[in-house]
Amino acid sequence: MALTKEQEKRLLAVLVAMIIVIAGYRWASEEAPRTQPLTYTRGMKATSPVRHTVAAPGRAADPLLVFLERRIEKYPGVSRDLFRMGAANAAANRRPSLTTKPAATVTFPTSTIALKTPEETAAELARADLSKFRFLGYVTEKESTLFLSKDGELFIVKSGDMILKNYQVRSVGKDQVVLFDTITKVEVRVELTGSAK
Repeated sequence: MALTKEQEKRLLAVLVAMIIVIAGYRWASEEAPRTQPLTYTRGMKATSPVRHTVAAPGRAADPLLVFLERRIEKYPGVSRDLFRMGAANAAANRRPSLTTKPAATVTFPTSTIALKTPEETAAELARADLSKFRFLGYVTEKESTLFLSKDGELFIVKSGDMILKNYQVRSVGKDQVVLFDTITKVEVRVELTGSAK
């Protein structure tokens, strides 16, 4: 349904009039803010009934003494302190005291193991590193070519060659190879089965 221009103007005028009426009603029926007089005016000193506590002589009072005095203080309407048992129950609830014996002193023997020198330690490390080599085999020609492995790495060497900068193939046999560390002067014999001695 299409409205004519005259009908649109009338509808607009009615809507504007309704908005004005609603706004006027809200303004006319608005309540004044509710107020209440202040109980305390500015600068007034108030006193209230408070339970009297221990009078501490200034800031230098010991907090432990204040706490102990509050424990002794009698509260109105309370016949006894629940946290302090009377003398009648004290003997019944007393636990037997534990007697402790003095601890025995245990002396450990001193170590008689001689400490190793740095040279001996280096020789042991070199011997352990050389024993990781495995002798896989050889090819027989004029000069024997050896197949050695260590930690998944394959080395193809001949007698007298250097391996990993400081290891030398000293001598070669059909069943064994002798490896020599040029720094620590340690020799290790590696057999064809792969076991080091």
